[in-house]
Amino acid sequence: MEQKLIASEIFKDKKDNYPQSVPKLFVSTRLNGEDINPKVLQVLGNEKMKYAVPVTKYDRKGYKARPRQLLLTANSAIIVEEAKVKQRVDYAALKGISVSSLSDGLFVLHVPSDDNKQKGDVVLQSEHVIETLTKMAICADKINSININQGSIKFTGAQGKECVIDFTPGSELLVAKAKNGHLSVTAPRLNSR
Repeated sequence: MEQKLIASEIFKDKKDNYPQSVPKLFVSTRLNGEDINPKVLQVLGNEKMKYAVPVTKYDRKGYKARPRQLLLTANSAIIVEEAKVKQRVDYAALKGISVSSLSDGLFVLHVPSDDNKQKGDVVLQSEHVIETLTKMAICADKINSININQGSIKFTGAQGKECVIDFTPGSELLVAKAKNGHLSVTAPRLNSR
């Protein structure tokens, strides 16, 4: 219940798909131990998983959609591809989280561009974006670091290049690379604000 209150503080009247998330209870995790590769669990070692969810990651170059798992521990968000840890974002280094005001599930984890371990900001999509970001905000102690944007989100791509995601309301969810090089996201309006 406490998580739902925090979700309300963050998203109420700011994110189109928030009202649809209200009647649904948050679950403790979207992936069970058997859904996660034993090699990944071995890499985690003593780090206790607090939440896990299937996500789609969009490449920094070309925005190709790739299935991934997002694991939240006490100290970091970990992006996993099958048996391999692809990226670890320590909460202490997380500069912020950006999300659109529309009904899409896209969000960006902003990481320091001067950190050699990071390849740039991370663009992810979750079917449970309200739940996922609420849990991440609690784990990372970044409740006030979620930026809800209208129109577009700027993020740092590969080699420190500035990239843009443009959000427009439309009839159905569509995510594609636009001719101008931006990632274009069309999302249905669920509520008139």
